[in-house]
Formats: sequence, structure tokens, C-alpha cells
Amino acid sequence: MDLATLIGLLGALGVIITAIVLGGSTGTFVNVPSILIVMGGTVMASLIKFPLGQFLGAFKVAGRAFSYKSEDPMKLIDQTVELAQVARKEGLLALEGYEVDNPFLQQGIQLVADGHEPEFVKKVLAQEIDLSISRNEQGENVFRAIGDVAPAMGMIGTLIGLVQMLTNMDDPKAIGPAMAVALLTTLYGAIIANAIALPIADKLANRNAEEEVSRTLILEGLLSIQEGLNPRLISELLKTYLPGKQRAEMDKAA
Repeated sequence: MDLATLIGLLGALGVIITAIVLGGSTGTFVNVPSILIVMGGTVMASLIKFPLGQFLGAFKVAGRAFSYKSEDPMKLIDQTVELAQVARKEGLLALEGYEVDNPFLQQGIQLVADGHEPEFVKKVLAQEIDLSISRNEQGENVFRAIGDVAPAMGMIGTLIGLVQMLTNMDDPKAIGPAMAVALLTTLYGAIIANAIALPIADKLANRNAEEEVSRTLILEGLLSIQEGLNPRLISELLKTYLPGKQRAEMDKAA
């Protein structure tokens, strides 16, 4: 569980709700027609932009914002160096019985142990990286679309409310409450976009970048093993993927 995402989401909504409650007029901020315009309109307009399967699949991808487990690059480097040492002593075929938790690394190990040419291994794994990134970006794009559409639907609801208010000006006392209801749709749209949809889209983009770096590191390491590079050289090569602080930690540990 990613506590940062959970705390941020609940915290943002909690601050908004607390401000409403402290204002002493909670019921004023609940309006069913406004909710229908913003929620229903946002969903329907977003469906126009994407196929149904992609739209629904985005909510499954959104789980990565809450439960994604980042790969430790230092651990990946240690595993790759260990693989290089085994291959150097016993040959590439000895890697066949080597098992790891990372599915992408396991796939790469199997390709190498099967004796495929480096060009084929690179092609397969690079394509796997590209397709994985593409699938994850589809979910990210859906949430960005929701973040774009929700405020627009809020503005549409506000305009509808203003038109209805201006066509019923006979009762001056009703103008204030009617204006408040009209503005609620803008509020709902802003909350959906800026407290939910866009932050989730940004977190998914961050997850995607992390996964791309980890998988590229793995690909680089496996190709280096196939080239027969010295494990020490492979370690130095892969450490370029680490920030300066982690490089220093690895050097100190070594």
C-alpha cells in the first residue's frame, strides 16, 4: 500500500469536508442535480474519448497508484551481478534454474538460458517494455481526461443554474440560494479534477517512469551477461541508473 497516495487523497478530501462542516451549512453543499450533471456528464463525455474497455480498465490500472510496489534498483543490480557470476563460472545454461521474484527479470533469464541471440532477447524485452508502458499510459490518459472534463461540466452546470435563476427573478429572496446551487457544480468539478483525477494520473505517470527505469536496467544487465562482461564491469554499468546517494551506498557496501 502506498501511504502517500492514500494519505494525500483522504487528506485533501478531509480538509475540504472539514471546511464545509466548520462553516455550519453542510446541507447547502449537497445538491443532487448538480452531482448528476458533473458526475454523469464527466463519465459520458470521457466515454466519447475512449473505448469502453479502455475506460473501465483505467480504474483497474488506478490500483497501481495505491498498491504498486516499487522495485529496489540496488536489489536488481545485486541480482544481475549474481547472475553474471553464475554465467561466468558455469555458462549461460546454468541460469535456467535461477528463480527471482521479478517476472520481467525471470522472463529475461529464461530467454538468455534458452540460448537466444542477444538481438532477439533485446527485441523481445524492449517490446515488452514498450507495450507495458503503453498499457499503463492508457489508464493515465483516462484520468487526465476526467480531470479535463470535470471542471468543464461544472461550468456547464453553473451556466444552466444561472439561466434558470435569471428566468425566475420574481422572487428576490430566491436569488441568493439559487446562485449558491449554481456554483456548486463548479465546486464539484474542481474537486473531482484537482483532488482525485489529476493527482491519480500524475502518480500513475510516476509509477510508469519507475517501471521503465527498472526494466531498462534489467535489459541492460542481461545483454551485458550475454556479452560475457566481467561482473564488476556490469555492476559499474548498472550503477549509472542510480542517483548519487545510492551509488555511494553501493560503493561503501562493496
